[in-house]
Amino acid sequence: MANLASPNKHIMNDEMDNRQKNYILMRSIRDYGMGILFLGIGICFFFSKEFFGYELFTKGDELLRYMVLILFTLYGGFRIYRGYAKQYFRKDD
Repeated sequence: MANLASPNKHIMNDEMDNRQKNYILMRSIRDYGMGILFLGIGICFFFSKEFFGYELFTKGDELLRYMVLILFTLYGGFRIYRGYAKQYFRKDD
């Protein structure tokens, strides 16, 4: 009877592996997409005059423009890295 229990455990482990693989794939695609979106927004802030014909912030707010540019670019890069690394589960020691 011990032999009958082991195939069921193997099937359940395969189902969990497939669920985890699908979850990891979904999260990595979402991280890539959001990273590209945030990088695009950061680039739009940097090249706003060339893209839109006017500055998004007035001359007095250049510091704010550069802060938003840096923030969005760094966060976009982090999201792309997170999608590449695919470390979504903790490994218990």
